[in-house]
Amino acid sequence: MEMYRLDDAPSSASFSEAELGGLCRALGNPVRVQMMRLLMDKGSLICREMVDALPLAQSTVSQHLKVLKEADLVVGEPDGPRRSYRINPRQLDRFKHLVHSF
Repeated sequence: MEMYRLDDAPSSASFSEAELGGLCRALGNPVRVQMMRLLMDKGSLICREMVDALPLAQSTVSQHLKVLKEADLVVGEPDGPRRSYRINPRQLDRFKHLVHSF
């Protein structure tokens, strides 16, 4: 039986596979999924509001936000002395497209 190797795939396919893999890793933690749901429900939140909504320490929430921001699923914008976080709809749509084409 011949095995399919990633390096045999066309470059655009492997890029999409790598992209989908990265997004799945970012959403592969139930806490991050819960944070995404909170942001979808509320529109935007500051970190303190997420900490209040989750049974986690502020540092843990910040670490999860960092992962979501690195995947470009969440955008942080200055809101006075704080930062307000919201979903990046373009990246979420991209994720949906990649999953659908999977």
